[in-house]
Amino acid sequence: MPTIILFAPLVGALICGFGWKIIGEKAAMSVATGLLFLAAFLSWIVFFTLHGETQHIQLLRWIESGSLSTDWGIRLDRLTAIMLVVVTSVSSLVHLYSYGYMDHDPQWKDGESYKPRFFAYLSFFTFAMLMLVTSDNLVQMFFGWEGVGVASYLLIGFYYRKPSANAAAIKAFVVNRVGDFGFALGIFGLFYLTDSINFDVIFASGQELSNTQLSFLWREWNAANLIAVLLFVGAMGKSAQLFLHTWLPDAMEGPTPVSALIHAATMVTAGVFLVCRMSPIMEFAPEAMMFVTIVGATTAFFAATVGLVQTDIKRVIAYSTCSQLGYMFVAAGTGVYSVAMFHLFTHAFFKAMLFLGAGSVIHAMHHEQDMRNYGGLRKKIPYTFAAMMIGTLAITGVGIPLTHIGFAGFLSKDAVIESAWGAQSGVGMYAFWMLVIAALMTSFYSWRLMFMTFYGKPRGDKHTHDHAHESPLVMLVPLGVLALGAIFSGMIWFNSFFGDHKDVEAFFGMAQAEMADMAPATHGEAPAADLAPEHESAAPGTGGIYMAPGNETMTNAHHAPNWVKVSPFVAMVIGFALAYLMYIRSPGIPARLAANQRPLYLFLLNKWYFDEIYDFVFVRPAKALGRLLWKVGDGTIIDGGLNGLALGIIPFFTRLAGRAQSGFLFHYAFAMVIGIVVLVTWMTLSGGAN
Repeated sequence: MPTIILFAPLVGALICGFGWKIIGEKAAMSVATGLLFLAAFLSWIVFFTLHGETQHIQLLRWIESGSLSTDWGIRLDRLTAIMLVVVTSVSSLVHLYSYGYMDHDPQWKDGESYKPRFFAYLSFFTFAMLMLVTSDNLVQMFFGWEGVGVASYLLIGFYYRKPSANAAAIKAFVVNRVGDFGFALGIFGLFYLTDSINFDVIFASGQELSNTQLSFLWREWNAANLIAVLLFVGAMGKSAQLFLHTWLPDAMEGPTPVSALIHAATMVTAGVFLVCRMSPIMEFAPEAMMFVTIVGATTAFFAATVGLVQTDIKRVIAYSTCSQLGYMFVAAGTGVYSVAMFHLFTHAFFKAMLFLGAGSVIHAMHHEQDMRNYGGLRKKIPYTFAAMMIGTLAITGVGIPLTHIGFAGFLSKDAVIESAWGAQSGVGMYAFWMLVIAALMTSFYSWRLMFMTFYGKPRGDKHTHDHAHESPLVMLVPLGVLALGAIFSGMIWFNSFFGDHKDVEAFFGMAQAEMADMAPATHGEAPAADLAPEHESAAPGTGGIYMAPGNETMTNAHHAPNWVKVSPFVAMVIGFALAYLMYIRSPGIPARLAANQRPLYLFLLNKWYFDEIYDFVFVRPAKALGRLLWKVGDGTIIDGGLNGLALGIIPFFTRLAGRAQSGFLFHYAFAMVIGIVVLVTWMTLSGGAN
């Protein structure tokens, strides 16, 4: 069954990519979509039937080189099962949705058969992500990691006739290479220190790594902290964390189904998955975990501020994704990996629905994406409005305070915020307040999107509004399915991810008695020196999620005071009230505020000027160096030297040699005499005549 789940998308990609001319476009697209739904169905069976035990399924022998010996196999555990459900469910619904969305795409008007290629890219993307999450070693994971990068390049740049799409694809590819270099260094370091790339061996080495010093660059580093930071740098690139986030908004140049696939369930969650998978190492690296928490909290705040002023409907949701990923990393950084996976799980449903809902709005408005040209659409597209409303209620965190009743985001986001407070540290409190403020801004820009799109008077082109229409059923059905997840997934699986310790351990298959010898004394402190280093496995049966018995952070989170538990809800209400005041009651306020606070408005509108700074610091010097090497190095020195040699020096000696071949005997005799004189002189001066 896991083998079918893994390779079904690859078969679909091959059929769509190479077989559509034989069986036809519709048939190829139908086969690819059907195979994804088969993979999703089997993934849910695995999710409900797997009881936490780790299974290793060998597919083939892969690498044998010296001490490096590894299989190509599938690691099936609870962490894998969660990702299988998320990836295949969202991908299958995106495939179905794409039938309607791409049917009358305006970017292609010459009859080119582009739809099978699009479905092939989608299926290949899904296969690469499944390769990543089912990997049983780091090299196999890196294979899937890079496969996702290649597929994202193809999908973001799918409209290759648009210069902006090509630029966005290149930008995503280049920025991710920066993070991937850090990931590769982390893999090299682990192999150097443990002589293995297999997860079981690496997970068992956490205690040893924490007691090892490693020389790198200019100083000695704690091996566990250094490796953890390098791995997180890779996660920062894929999951668009601060400083490596600039590719994410530009990825909106791809078709909207691509945005849903990349931003909800696949590429951007790969970094969170990596940190959780490597948690047996991360837990022995307290400084690295602090770094993860700070970056995650700052990213959540930064992206939320930028989302406040964006006018492109897809870019608002894109920055929302960036912000929510920050929440996930805060949970992972505070050591509550199950909560990070909880938010990843619920986020996939409501974020995919928001993107697909935005695509339905764009489809209805004839591919207009500027929210300033929307307004009054709730009666024109009522089903899309209902789906977007459910997604907004989920992401803003609507629920009943101090209970486990609410939309998916209410439960998972609150669990993250309570975990940040539960860390009981300065970094934890910084993350707590950053996340609460980000929750307020998330509520504001989410309701701003709803009010500008569906309420008020129609704006923009009147003809476009008059002819706005609901999307076809093939696009609405995925919205309905995702709506169920956005409503119920948090309430159904709350206890499994964030309930009693016994519930979480049962869900993830954590053997508390076997883990006791390897557990750090408390999260955030160096492991005690007397912990048994001879223990053979960091966490048998955990599947890569490490949780110390009696995890202090989770315990504190469960016993947080009521003001901590209700603070996200209060922030949500304030954000809603401000959005209602500014976009329903007094719509003129935003324009006046932007005019009065022009520098701040431009600062946020231009995304803190990260693109401009990077252009000045990296892009322009790189182009200048390229021009120097091209025009001076290649043009003047290499081409100029060769041309000078070919056009000047060589003809001169050719003519000289030609003149020497005169045909007169005395010329040749004279040359022989000169040669003898030179030879005798050389032998005399060098001592050869003695």
